[in-house]
Amino acid sequence: MSLVNKMRHMSLLIPFILLSGFLTSMISVASTAAGSSSIPTTTTSTPIKHLVIIFQENVSFDHYFATYPHATNGVNGSKFAGDPHTPSVNGLSAALLFDNPNSANPFRLDPSQQRSCDITHSYTGEQKEYNGGLMNKFVQFSSPLFSYNPRDSGKCNRNQVMGYYDGNTVTGLWNYAQHFAMSDNFYESTFGPSVLGHLNLISGQTHGAIPSNIQDVVVNGTVIGNPDPVRDDCSPSFLPSSGVISMVGKNVGDLLNSKNITWGWFSAGFKPSIRTAEGKWICAFTNHTSFGGWNSHDYYPDDEPFQYYNSTANPHHLPPISIPMIGHTDQANHQYDLSAFWNAATFGNSPAVSFIKAPTYQDGHPIGSDPIDEQNFLVNTVNRLQNLPEWNSTAIIVTHDDSGGWYDHVLPPIVSQSNDPANDRLLGNVGLCGHAPAGSYQDRCGYGPRLPLLVISPYAKTNLIDHSISDQSSILRFIEDNWSLGRIGDQSFDSKAGSLENMFDFHPTASHVNKLFLDPSTGLRIRRIP
Repeated sequence: MSLVNKMRHMSLLIPFILLSGFLTSMISVASTAAGSSSIPTTTTSTPIKHLVIIFQENVSFDHYFATYPHATNGVNGSKFAGDPHTPSVNGLSAALLFDNPNSANPFRLDPSQQRSCDITHSYTGEQKEYNGGLMNKFVQFSSPLFSYNPRDSGKCNRNQVMGYYDGNTVTGLWNYAQHFAMSDNFYESTFGPSVLGHLNLISGQTHGAIPSNIQDVVVNGTVIGNPDPVRDDCSPSFLPSSGVISMVGKNVGDLLNSKNITWGWFSAGFKPSIRTAEGKWICAFTNHTSFGGWNSHDYYPDDEPFQYYNSTANPHHLPPISIPMIGHTDQANHQYDLSAFWNAATFGNSPAVSFIKAPTYQDGHPIGSDPIDEQNFLVNTVNRLQNLPEWNSTAIIVTHDDSGGWYDHVLPPIVSQSNDPANDRLLGNVGLCGHAPAGSYQDRCGYGPRLPLLVISPYAKTNLIDHSISDQSSILRFIEDNWSLGRIGDQSFDSKAGSLENMFDFHPTASHVNKLFLDPSTGLRIRRIP
């Protein structure tokens, strides 16, 4: 999502002082409910008993992996060396690097250029960039939305959309790709910004919004923009320009609850809401400053998809009644602050399925974050997860919610057609994104842009590049299949999603990298086991 709207919204919210000791008093191991929190015995179809999805922001595949595994060395002392046996990757060829069909060639951003501007990445705008498969209109339709400093707006220009980083900046991600598994054929389920990616991750569905029409945000009952959830006290409901919505239908939380599988969405900055003496709930926002100097809130409601659904929302940001209840159904309703994840893990109570959302300054989003801050979060999180007793039955998936509009040279396969005259422009003409079958939900043109996806696990294949087609709902499908949950239905993308299992090797005699510890500042390897 553009930080323009986020910062405008949050600047209008009422400030307050956090009450010390609130969380401690609310989350107590000694809670009388602890006795009801025993983890149910569940059967999985693979050896994966704990799945952790780290959902970052606004990165296309080429933006981080355009020249993988070849980095430009000798700049600022950088020296990434890729394994010569790395499989071929669908990155940028010499022709695309130096004779690109766009009006500007791709260019390398070095480690000193972490700050970048936020660029257009709307549902319709991204389709225009792809120009019917010619892939040549990225510069024309990429006007910067906002600069990293309002006084430096002149430093942002349309050519920025062609920039990419290599292994001397996103070193940690390149090292994970070298030692575990990565896909170069993974896509956003539809074109469009942040909310769409989050909804598709948990339901494979962007249709079912109420109200059914909000200009530039919801059309024909389908989300195409970035509305906030009505069931969140932190949503700026007094700002009608963006709108607030709810979603009907099922999400993966409903499926997990039906089988008593423990799960949770863990957002940095989610805690706590404080109730005033007058009975009013006021949201607490923690702030951080990125490496590039931008100060932002850690939590934004439109990055918490379960808040859109009545069945899984925690409108008042209530904490769990005890640490043993994390992952189980109580007043928190499976929606937590990120600290709750580590509280549960320390207690030996890690949920079976965990979605992790970094604080804004570490989520990779342009302006508010940057690759260096993102690397710090990812590496510290992965290092810590590898030290848990459950590691030998754990898989981590790292991916992003949308491309942020950044250039990627691959036209996604169009598996969901749409013919909305007002919003569909993939084929250059009004209302054309293939030919939608009768009865299909409109305004879900997809797949959308290509995104990075990595699997880090003792069961991940080593130095694998998976070329099979997958999308954000493939993660949903992996959860459904691993825990035998069934499907969402109602035209959810999970019914057509490609499998992620090619990235794993579950054979009992397989030999893999079990652990890889990196330096969070440099992304370089500290030690590997074995």
